[in-house]
Amino acid sequence: MKTRWMAWLLVLGLIACGANAHGDKVHVLGTIEKIKGDVLSIKTGAGKSVDVKLAASTTYQTSDGKPGRQSDLAVGQRVAIHATAQHDKSLEAATVKFSVAGAAPSKASAPGKSKK
Repeated sequence: MKTRWMAWLLVLGLIACGANAHGDKVHVLGTIEKIKGDVLSIKTGAGKSVDVKLAASTTYQTSDGKPGRQSDLAVGQRVAIHATAQHDKSLEAATVKFSVAGAAPSKASAPGKSKK
């Protein structure tokens, strides 16, 4: 019985550590559906629209690890954003990782497809 309790405490401890692994950052994953000034509207995989404010301190990185700029962002790009929740419940981006143009494979080059 004592072993069972110790196992549960260990599991709960690991869950708590994992939940705090990224500190106070919120992850927003999805596709840019609108860019209005310094605010990105992101359509998540769940179909929800989330607005994220870009700041002067926001850093940008392409999906292949190269540095980027805010001007590199475009509607339709996939993004992974680490954001900080502000006191007014808005989100401010700390980092924006985005897909580069042409990164998605075309249907013609998909495996199993042949040109005729």
